[in-house]
Amino acid sequence: MKREKVRKFVNQYCHLRDVQYAAYTACARRHNLTTNELFVLDIIWFAKDGCLQSYICERMSSTKQTISAIIKKFLKLGYVTLAESETDRRNKIIRFTSDGYEYAKKIIPSAANAEIDAMAQLAESEDIAELVRLTALFSDLMKKKFDELN
Repeated sequence: MKREKVRKFVNQYCHLRDVQYAAYTACARRHNLTTNELFVLDIIWFAKDGCLQSYICERMSSTKQTISAIIKKFLKLGYVTLAESETDRRNKIIRFTSDGYEYAKKIIPSAANAEIDAMAQLAESEDIAELVRLTALFSDLMKKKFDELN
């Protein structure tokens, strides 16, 4: 396929990615959060036994510094606790406090339901699987190509 035609598809895809990100950003702003803070709350919410800071970094493809700053903010607000991991004392397990749980309960379930409802409107489960498969493939290829850059 000619590069000009591919470029048009790249532009369309980037626009769609931006529309999705803008939806998350709008949701976050309604709760005086950044988009990354919303994502961190979401990850902790669905980690019933807490999660490692390193897992959040990996899941969000984010730096330890970025996630540490968010966790420090939530610590200061009394929303999370940190506990040493039994397997690696350098890694901290992040859990909601009761206040943090109550705070996140006002945000995360409705946001998660919006995602589920949107995806459920795709016609068939095969369509959903194909969307995820192709997005994963494209994401892996993008990471590989960007890692090759100087």
